[in-house]
Amino acid sequence: MKRTFLLHAELSQVIASLGHGDMLVLGDAGLPIPDGPRRIDLAVSRGVPRLGDVLEAVLSEMQVEGLVIANEALEAAGGLPPWYPHALGLSAQRVSHEAFKRRTALARAVVRTGECMPYANLILVAGVAF
Repeated sequence: MKRTFLLHAELSQVIASLGHGDMLVLGDAGLPIPDGPRRIDLAVSRGVPRLGDVLEAVLSEMQVEGLVIANEALEAAGGLPPWYPHALGLSAQRVSHEAFKRRTALARAVVRTGECMPYANLILVAGVAF
């Protein structure tokens, strides 16, 4: 059994396969997932798991150099959403929700959570650890 925080084998494998600049999408339960990216469906029920919990686990293994977030996510939350990764110290590229959905087609994988907060979606751009 793994000793690290992230225990989900498929998600851990995707993170291990990311190269510099590759994108991993963490999405809410309603985000449409285009054909192309690998789909990792973690949604169990409304709110389970929460996007913030999945994000915490992903960040325990993934080197992130950039973020993409929809303007609508910021508007719906009245500022930075509670699941926004404040600790990264990275500014997010802000795009329209439509542009965000188009960009998901370029991702290596899309992770569907049980999050039901409107526009609770985030694209993590892989960095390098050296």
